[in-house]
Amino acid sequence: MHTTQEFFPDGTPIDPWFYHTASPQLSALGRQYVLTEHGILDDGRIHTAGIQALIDTAAAEGGGVLVVPPGTYLTGSLYFKQGVHLYVAAGGTLKGSDDISDYDLCQTRMEGETCTYFAALINGDGLDGFTLCGPGTIDGNGLRSWKAFWLRRTWNPACTNKDEQRPRLVYLSGCRNVHFADLNLQNSHFWTTHLYRCHHVKYTNCRIFSPAAPIKAPSTDAIDIDVCTDILVKNCYLEVNDDSVVLKGGKGPWADTAPENGSNERILVEDCVYGLCHGCLTCGSESVHNRNILIRRLTVLDGHNLLWLKMRPDTPQHYEYITVESVQGRIQNFVNINPWTQFYDLKDRKDIPLSYADHITIRDCNCDCGTFFNVAEAESQYLLSDFTLENLEIRAEHAGAALDVVKHMDARDIRVSTKE
Repeated sequence: MHTTQEFFPDGTPIDPWFYHTASPQLSALGRQYVLTEHGILDDGRIHTAGIQALIDTAAAEGGGVLVVPPGTYLTGSLYFKQGVHLYVAAGGTLKGSDDISDYDLCQTRMEGETCTYFAALINGDGLDGFTLCGPGTIDGNGLRSWKAFWLRRTWNPACTNKDEQRPRLVYLSGCRNVHFADLNLQNSHFWTTHLYRCHHVKYTNCRIFSPAAPIKAPSTDAIDIDVCTDILVKNCYLEVNDDSVVLKGGKGPWADTAPENGSNERILVEDCVYGLCHGCLTCGSESVHNRNILIRRLTVLDGHNLLWLKMRPDTPQHYEYITVESVQGRIQNFVNINPWTQFYDLKDRKDIPLSYADHITIRDCNCDCGTFFNVAEAESQYLLSDFTLENLEIRAEHAGAALDVVKHMDARDIRVSTKE
């Protein structure tokens, strides 16, 4: 039991909900609906219709838990209903089809906009109290689409992420009181888990993985948090060929006024280990407002960026009250704040919307870096102010920008040794 009151960066108390991290027990999830007891077998066939019918039956009978026993069970898009949970047993794998025709087209949220795109492997909308747990694996089976994506990029270097048709692993919208626990989530075709307009979601003791070799798994972010509040990521291993924890929320010259967009607030990431990833914490590239983000007690084995603020010149953004503390490991850029112009489009807006990053604190870190402070001054596009850097032991190839690129910089007990 946690007895000391802790606070988010702006002084908001951390709610006791964040400290309740015990793994769910199968026996507590209700009546068990085991795949093999309902004719769904480890036989190499696609069982989408059968599994969906079982989910629907469980919901109609008052709820319970879909149990994936040992073996590998293939499926396309599944839609979980209120009161139906998912448990994957040790040695069990729920595996996605590698044929895009097994995933439905629908109206969904993708890359900062509502659009027609493909459903995920696991989908949930408006669920209250959804548990996905167990020591087994949910495998996206994405190799075929990764190869197709890079072939398309060779043919057309300007193609976007959505041009190669590929589903996410898990997409939850409008859900609350969700718990991912103990699972292996791997090999997604596209983003691995995507939360949109959700609140009170926990990831505990999960392993989220996609490879960077021999075939890179493009844009397989581990956790995309999109207009959400009260999210906990604890005791997880994150290794993906893109960003690990990334905050979304909308993009475009008037993104801050669109009702489908919004803020991410009260996000806590702690006690995690990062393998290869592009960003340990990334704000962007579709993000309008992030506040009260606390990242602490991380080990980074091979990160490209520890804190990455992607500043879009075509989108008004505000990143505030973000704290990163107690990090050790190897990182290419300790801090990366630069203009981000991928798919830049001001539409018919004539001025560049001004963005802000302020009340950023980084402390108590011991890291090896390529560049310590990779920060570009661009006052016509964004203003940086009120940063605190404290108790940092950094060994870097390059120091990077001078700290006075930030207005009201409070730098204390910083030891940066470089080869310059």
